Amino acid sequence: MTVSPAADARLLAALSELCAEAGRVILDVYDAEAVAVREKGDRSPVTAADERAEEVLLAGLARLLPGVGVIAEEAVSRDGAPTEAPSAFLLVDPLDGTREFLARNGEFTVNVGLVVDGAPVAGCVHAPALGGTWLGAAGLGARKASAALRATPAPEAFAPVMVRAGVAGRLCAVASRSHADPETEAFLERLGVAERRSAGSSLKFCLVAEGAADVYPRFGPTMEWDTAAGHAVLVAAGGAVTAPDGAPFLYGKSADGFRNGGFVAWGARDRGARG
Repeated sequence: MTVSPAADARLLAALSELCAEAGRVILDVYDAEAVAVREKGDRSPVTAADERAEEVLLAGLARLLPGVGVIAEEAVSRDGAPTEAPSAFLLVDPLDGTREFLARNGEFTVNVGLVVDGAPVAGCVHAPALGGTWLGAAGLGARKASAALRATPAPEAFAPVMVRAGVAGRLCAVASRSHADPETEAFLERLGVAERRSAGSSLKFCLVAEGAADVYPRFGPTMEWDTAAGHAVLVAAGGAVTAPDGAPFLYGKSADGFRNGGFVAWGARDRGARG
């Protein structure tokens, strides 16, 4: 299969199967009585689940999209980030939410996003311990499937999801379970949200994409592989991700080591409920 700026349904189906395979590897470690944890250079935790899942994903993506560059979290941690980003490349986080994995709350995901010309055009977010998979691509919309743990969801199990139109004074915000910060709190206060939810990993993007929340702000540090897949799903569902000042939120920031700045993920496309 070759890559084009317009990802197709076959690519999404293949990504779903691949992420489910990686999810099974993660659950093998998750179900063990004890999980060995190491600390990376940035002081974030890493486990055998991160590394084994990334091996599965890299091998599968090499078969699925040969010749397309891949920027993956553990490979970057080990070998360093590329100095340039190609026009089309994949961003991989084999285990987004390692802290949630270690807390055994189930709120961790496998993330694979395809970026073309700085924008995420396709993505798969798979939650192995919850049995949920979210897919999205430009022009194809977003879909969600639920399946038994360790199962690959059948194509017919996927149903469309879309954002809801937020109503001023009744907004629901979702924020990080493990990375609260004063700037996020101040933003939520200004927005006047009526309800707050906490979630780990890229599940926050997915909650907005499926209309279970209206906004997800994040001002603390993230990396491009943390956000690309969920960003693609949300945009396909009718939402948007912008910088805090409303500027486009772009990918391929090789000069910054693929680090993200702050962002706000919105449900309603016109974000008219900002107030």
